[in-house]
Amino acid sequence: MKASSALQVNSWAIIGVGLFLCAQPAARAAEGAEDVTAVNSRVSRDYVRKKLPDGSFQREEYAFGEGGHYQPGFEDDTIDKLTFPDIARIIEEPLARQNYIQTKDPKKTNLLIMVYWGTTTVPQRDATSNGAALNQSAMATAQVASASGRGTAGSANSSEANGALAMMEMANRQRDHLDFTNAQMLGYDSENLIATEHGEAIKHSALKMHRHDLIAEIEHNRYFVVLMAYDFPLLQAQKKHKLLWEARFSINQPRNDFGKVLPMMANYASRYFGQDSNGLVRKQVVNGHVEVGEPTLIELLSSPSK
Repeated sequence: MKASSALQVNSWAIIGVGLFLCAQPAARAAEGAEDVTAVNSRVSRDYVRKKLPDGSFQREEYAFGEGGHYQPGFEDDTIDKLTFPDIARIIEEPLARQNYIQTKDPKKTNLLIMVYWGTTTVPQRDATSNGAALNQSAMATAQVASASGRGTAGSANSSEANGALAMMEMANRQRDHLDFTNAQMLGYDSENLIATEHGEAIKHSALKMHRHDLIAEIEHNRYFVVLMAYDFPLLQAQKKHKLLWEARFSINQPRNDFGKVLPMMANYASRYFGQDSNGLVRKQVVNGHVEVGEPTLIELLSSPSK
């Protein structure tokens, strides 16, 4: 299976990476979150997890690699202040639930899991509307000029209208390109509905509302994490990059705090780590709050005398 073109891994980034080990316990669950958490996990045909007699997956050992932090061009302390070790510590526990365990021994390492995280860049919301407003204004002026017999003014405003239409077309092309890129980055491309000919063809079909919902989600900034698991022995021995599985999960950036929602996102996505989600899976997250009190010591009473 080939990696998505939205995230290409450079040879030096993998070959030169060291094994990263978490030294602190993983973070607790998020205090609260809002909006849709989306997950898309894909697995190579060559990767099949073995199951133990009790139904659990056989243990596989891995090392983390730092893929990189994608920044959209605006400040957000809730994600900018987190380092790669911070991200890895949070993701370690959800991976362990699926019996993916970090190792200190490169000879025992089965997987190199590259970690990418960040916030998407979205289209400017007023670009197309500005072009439409200019076009409407130019057309109205042209109609008035035509009615009053001012042909030259009408011709000038017709040129202005053409310019406005060109602006709208350019803005729409830029918007489609960015939508398509973000769809690949976030795993929203599995149905081929966003910024594609197929998507345009079903705009007036029964799928139009579903398509509209997907576009509405990716046209808001989204926090995302991408895990890409490579065959480490093959990489080490032959310097070949064989992608075994990948998982992409994201949530709306407005109204959320990345440091708080990341544990929740990773916990939900973990059920698909190393498994095929069969397309995009979306779950509405209800805002909530969890209070963790001080631990209470309960002494065990000795058995009563017989």
